Amino acid sequence: MTKIKEASTNFSNRQALAEECPEVYAAHIIGGQWSLVICSWLLTGKLRFSELKSRLPNITERMLTLRLRKLEEDKIIKRTIYAEVPPRVEYELTQIGYELQPIIKQLEKWGEKHKSLQS
Repeated sequence: MTKIKEASTNFSNRQALAEECPEVYAAHIIGGQWSLVICSWLLTGKLRFSELKSRLPNITERMLTLRLRKLEEDKIIKRTIYAEVPPRVEYELTQIGYELQPIIKQLEKWGEKHKSLQS
């Protein structure tokens, strides 16, 4: 994943567009292949890290950790740590995260339709 330097013109353009266009702002938060699929799995309920990892076999542990942190930072998911031995950590969608459900379902329908046109 390439990180855009904050002093670059590309970064400035992205920031300006996200500030003026709520669609771009939203796409920036849930964009990328992993964030959207993580949210899709969490629509079914709370999951532990290992459960998410097993549902996403091609993601590295590092990438899953980074995506979960970013989604938590953006208040899309909530991380709960239970004081048990061994410690148990669960991830779940926040209220604003659950509001993605109709959007994700619509993207799924659109994706299926578009994919069938490509055949």
